[in-house]
Amino acid sequence: MDLYMEKSWAKFLDEEFKKDYMKELRSFLLLELKDKQIVYPPQDLIFNAFCQTSFEKVKVLVIGQDPYHGRGQAHGLSFSVPEGVQPPPSLKNIFKELIEDVKIRPPTSGNLLPWAKQGVMMLNATLTVRANQPRSHYGQGWEMFTDKVVELLANRKDPVVFLLWGSSAQEKVERVLGKYNVSHHLVLRASHPSFYSAAKGFFGCRHFSKTNEFLEKNGKKSINWQIP
Repeated sequence: MDLYMEKSWAKFLDEEFKKDYMKELRSFLLLELKDKQIVYPPQDLIFNAFCQTSFEKVKVLVIGQDPYHGRGQAHGLSFSVPEGVQPPPSLKNIFKELIEDVKIRPPTSGNLLPWAKQGVMMLNATLTVRANQPRSHYGQGWEMFTDKVVELLANRKDPVVFLLWGSSAQEKVERVLGKYNVSHHLVLRASHPSFYSAAKGFFGCRHFSKTNEFLEKNGKKSINWQIP
């Protein structure tokens, strides 16, 4: 497990990589490869979310569950897929809400990299997964690592918008946020945008316009949600 990470994140997380749980996680991933298991995303994209958005530039944190487990889908940004890959159902529903909320044109690509470049960090709770086996890398240490990321952002004086879609994201982040004074941040909750639950509270949540209203109120540039 090589470390490909933007330098500001590397500085804040350097001590985390030295902890026993991360050493055990690395051993687990190496064993997966030794056993010829297919693991997504590719090794050089595991920390892609940390490469595309520096610590200081994070305006919005989106928490996913684990990476897409289909071939060619995962590239280290939650909910996003590489150029040319068909958007999965959850991403299609995100686009539906965006079109209704902020009137973007229907995207022709599911690559959300333009958001990351503007300060939207798209982080999965678990950064790797075995091919075709969702949740297969849960309980191996990633959750502790991503809890630390949430903690670092929660402690930042500069306001952050936390977009919590679904009970898993809400439980994870609120467990961490509950330990700190986060009144200067904005925490938005809705159901997950999956096929099964989008109609139970994700559609109509208006999280994208609410995010921009908060950013502008705090003197920050709003996010252009349009996918080129």
